[in-house]
This record gives sequence, structure tokens and C-alpha cells, in this order.
Amino acid sequence: MLHRPALALRLALALILTPLAASATGDVTDFMLDNGMQVVVIEDHRAPAVTHMVWYRVGAADEPPGQSGIAHFLEHLMFKATETMGSGEFTELVKANGGFTNAFTSWDYTGYFQRIAADRLGLMMQMEADRMRNLRFDPVEVATERSVILEERAERFDSSAGGLFTEQTRAALFLNHPYGIPVIGWRHEMEELSLEDAQAFYDTWYHPNNAILIVAGDVTPDEVLALAQEHYGPIPASDGLPPRLRPLEPPHIADRRVVYEDARVANPYVTVQMLAPVREPGDQAEAAALVYLAEMLGGGQTSLFARRLQIEEERALYAAAFYDPTSLDPSSFSMVNVPVPGVSLDEAEADLWRMVDTFLAEGIDPAQFERIRFRIEAGEIYEQDDTAGVAQAYGAELTSGLTLSDIEGWTETLLSVTPDDVMAAARRLFDDPSTVTGHLIRPVTGPDSQNVEIGQ
Repeated sequence: MLHRPALALRLALALILTPLAASATGDVTDFMLDNGMQVVVIEDHRAPAVTHMVWYRVGAADEPPGQSGIAHFLEHLMFKATETMGSGEFTELVKANGGFTNAFTSWDYTGYFQRIAADRLGLMMQMEADRMRNLRFDPVEVATERSVILEERAERFDSSAGGLFTEQTRAALFLNHPYGIPVIGWRHEMEELSLEDAQAFYDTWYHPNNAILIVAGDVTPDEVLALAQEHYGPIPASDGLPPRLRPLEPPHIADRRVVYEDARVANPYVTVQMLAPVREPGDQAEAAALVYLAEMLGGGQTSLFARRLQIEEERALYAAAFYDPTSLDPSSFSMVNVPVPGVSLDEAEADLWRMVDTFLAEGIDPAQFERIRFRIEAGEIYEQDDTAGVAQAYGAELTSGLTLSDIEGWTETLLSVTPDDVMAAARRLFDDPSTVTGHLIRPVTGPDSQNVEIGQ
């Protein structure tokens, strides 16, 4: 039976909803609330559950100078008290309703999510909308949570030779762009983060017109629109939302080298990094070709690095190439080589470039290219079968400046890549001489030289 409010809602949907494309998880629909909050609905009716996510278009790369880590710090504080909930009550209520909640921060975004039964979606929206604008900053809790993030830094980075090495090489790669700042923050700046810093960051960025609501699961667009208008709709938009103005990276005119010694290193290794283009709105072809390049050079046991360095020549324990195409600003293309004992890091570095020269000289084997194309296509299909994963991907892509049209066209763009496209992208990438080469080594002598780290 269709009641009048539902009929009115359906008429409204006919005017403002934009059905996109059908995926393995179902139709994807998007609309915009009057206060500027973007809403994306991904239908998947296989189970009576939903993933409810709110993404803010702000991350570590948007932090004020001298306040590194403030985006991640605020993420922690968002689980404290609001005007209607006590400290920690948000998490307890989600658990009491059989759900799971967490959050994450990156350079380009901060996100909050719950996975829960579909009939509890309204409650999740009520609580998430509450903490969007009604968070309370208690001095004692701010001080306590600052200790928590400092401990998190100690566990994940300060106690890891690989973590510290990665921080140093990334800082060398991004001379001016804030992508060179660790998401968790530099320790000396984290220690000075204040209640006022967190409050200012929250007041500036946490508004509906800077947020994207993604609901994936056993819901319909009608249901989501009604709930979103009820809970998020009354929150006014901010007219003081600043543009995301980030310092640009200057042209790289010199190679840079980082040598980091740490007594905890078990297996020394070498990395080579260079700036790389990303998926641009309306132009994703170059990024798609680089996805293939990373796979062909070092994407698995059939890649060039593995076949030649690990299996045929037995000069590497592990060699790989990495590329992340989704980023608001330029990303990086990376190569790593962990040599076998007896092969120096200088030789391992030379081996990487020898393999690059081999690839450029020999070109692409058609059979290998077709295997990689099939693997990429299969990976895209399998990813769509994971509703929460699809929601995660949509959030990351939208907060990185891509449009829904770009997202829907990404698989087709990947499948249209040709071997000539990959070779052309490789030549453009490796013609640029500006790289950051890093050596992670264990000191030859010293009182702690016998202490090694098991994992890096």
C-alpha cells in the first residue's frame, strides 16, 4: 500500500535521482540534499545488511602548517561525547545493535562507517548526523586521546625500521606538497596538538556540504533519501568552507637519495620512487596504462622482476612494482628489490634499472598482456561482489576528485588499454630522471647490530 508521503517521495525522486549503471552489487544512484551533502546509494539485496559511510573531503594534506596529524587526531575525538551522547556511547550503541563501526584517515579524506542490519540505518544516520556538528571537546579527553595517538605512532612507525624508512623516502619525494607529511603526523608536532587546534579543524571542515554519504546494501534510494533528509537535511551548509588549496610540487630537477640505517633491519632493501600521474576526471587513460605497467614489471610471480630476478637469476628474495592511481594530486610509481645475501644494495638498485631497460628494449609479450588484462578484469568483477568494498572504493574515488561517471567508466578504460599504450606510458615515466632512491640497511658494526626486526 502506497501512502501519500511515499507517493510524494517517489515524485521527488523522479526529478532529482540519477540512476547510473548496474554493477554486480546492483544499481548505483546518487542525489544531492539541499544543504549540499552528496548521497550515493549502492543496492545489494542479497542480505539484510547495510554499510553506512560518511566521507569528509579533508585529510592530512589539508592540515594547517605545524599541525601534522590533526586530521587523524580529530578522527579519534569523533568517538567522544556530543550534546546527546556520552563519551564512547557511539561505539557501544553500534555494538548493542549488532553492528561494527570504525574510521580511517588518509591524505585526501577522512571516513566513518558502520556495518549493521538494514533496519538500523536510521539510527546510524541519527548518530552520525549528531556528531557531524555537535561534538564536545573535553580538555581531559583531548589530552588522553593525544597520548593514544602518540602511542599509535610509537607502535606503528617509531618501532618499525621499515615505517621510519618509508616516512623518510616519502618526505624526500614530496619536497613541497603535503603528501610528504605522514598521516599520523610528525611526533614533535603531534605532542603540541591542542583542543583549540582540533576544534578549529572540526569547525572548518565537518559540514554536510563537505561530506559524502554512501549507503550500500539492502536499501532502496527512496528509503535512503527519506532518512537522509530527516537526519542530515536539517544541518545547515557552511558558507565558510575553504577551497582545498595545496602547495604544488616544483619540477624535480635532481635525483635524491635516502640512506637509513637501523639495527633492527632483518633484510636490507632498495626502493626507487618517482612522481606519477593519477586518474583525472574525464581522462583516466594514462593511469590505466600505468596500472598495467606496474603489473607487468612487478605485479606477481609472472612479472618480469619475479621471473628474472627471483627465479632465473636468484638475485632477489622479493622484487615488485607498485602504483596507486587514485589520488587528488600526483601519486608515485615505486619499485622495490630485496636482494639475496651476498648481493649489495648498489647491485640490487642496478638490477632494478637493468630490468626496466630490458622491458623497454624487449617490449610486451602478447600472451602475458592478455593474462594481465584477464586478471585485471577478474579483479574488478570480484571487487564489485563485495558491497562494503565497493562503498569504500566509491568514497575514495569521489573524495579524490573523480566523478561518478569516471568511476563507472574505470573498468572500461582499463580494458581498452593496449600494449602500445603501456609502452608509451613507460617511456614517459622513465624518461623523467628525477627519482628518490632509498637504501634501508643495517649498521655494519655497533652494540645493537645483533638485534633484528622480524617484520618490516
